Amino acid sequence: MNDSLSSPLSTESSQSKAIPLSLYVHIPWCVRKCPYCDFNSHERKGDLPEQAYIAAMLEDLEQDLDLVQGRELQSIFIGGGTPSLFSATAYETLFKGLQKHLRFARDIEITLEANPGTLEQGRFEGYHSLGINRLSIGVQSFDPAQLNKLGRIHNSDDARRAIACAQHAGFSNFNVDLMHGLNEQSQAEAMQDLEIAISAGAPHISWYQLTIEANTEFFKRPPSLPLETEMHRMQAAGLSLLNDAGFARYEVSAYAKAGHQSRHNLNYWQFGDYLALGAGAHGKISHANGDIYRYQKTRKPEDYLQRQPSRTSKREPVATEDLALEFMMNALRLEQGFTRQLFSERTGQSSQTIDAILAKLQQQGLLQEQNHLIRPSARGFELIDSILSEFLNA
Repeated sequence: MNDSLSSPLSTESSQSKAIPLSLYVHIPWCVRKCPYCDFNSHERKGDLPEQAYIAAMLEDLEQDLDLVQGRELQSIFIGGGTPSLFSATAYETLFKGLQKHLRFARDIEITLEANPGTLEQGRFEGYHSLGINRLSIGVQSFDPAQLNKLGRIHNSDDARRAIACAQHAGFSNFNVDLMHGLNEQSQAEAMQDLEIAISAGAPHISWYQLTIEANTEFFKRPPSLPLETEMHRMQAAGLSLLNDAGFARYEVSAYAKAGHQSRHNLNYWQFGDYLALGAGAHGKISHANGDIYRYQKTRKPEDYLQRQPSRTSKREPVATEDLALEFMMNALRLEQGFTRQLFSERTGQSSQTIDAILAKLQQQGLLQEQNHLIRPSARGFELIDSILSEFLNA
């Protein structure tokens, strides 16, 4: 963070816990709901209640402080919705409020999602001056026809301009979101999207397949998607292209150049802890007694804005018999896999509880272990659901 936002709470402390702690902040408003989006997002109507919403989140935080007991915050991710609709002034208020109660790691990663079409150079510079040190730019495609089909508010020039503005504002660490497997998309078109992002200097690319989710416009009126065999060829070609350009895949859909992995997302995938603020945000916290809880905030922005005893709408423990599956659902997405020690540290269970399952999956050729790292084989990545089913009620 910048010196202007530093506080006594940002120093190192022996009180830090072994499990990393992150914070997810949800900004629920967007300009227009995309037909594939099943996130908790709401189209903006009139002026946004920036300061009222920030105040509600800080009030919410005070009610959750006992969950973290002075632990150090390793990362913040501001997602949505479209967080870049909020001004730098709003985020300055948020960060100052957070630092009154939370200890920021000296090298804290702070990511903000930004959508082309909602940005200008001055706004990027304002974000950077606050200490936001990573952007995730929601491009999805550079193809004008695909952008139109996806319901995006930006065009190809807007997308290129957003990347250039981020770089000019001082962001050396940023992600470009791209989809593939789009409506009648050819392999050549998908590769062109990747090539443009690479040539623009993106150090991190999230390249994920379009999936049709319930309660979306695409679910009601499905687009014509590539066949499964075409998808496999497209994904193989994309992996080869990204590898040749110096990107390493470290998660199923995440590719990064050296030193540019998303630390916040790695914490999710390694079953770390994360506080949640904002309408509909989800959190996960490990307690000193070994219990692990997941919780969710009130979904409707208008309800979240109201002063109330608690903005947490749901809070439930992760059952002991579900811990192995919950851990694996995240860790098996990682190319590097996991160690038995990490499993024990994050779940509180001995790795002996899963040794028989691991041995079975290795015999089947679905998992492999090397230098204490356990990860899916190439075949295992194709059959990840079959692997996970083995950990049901482990």
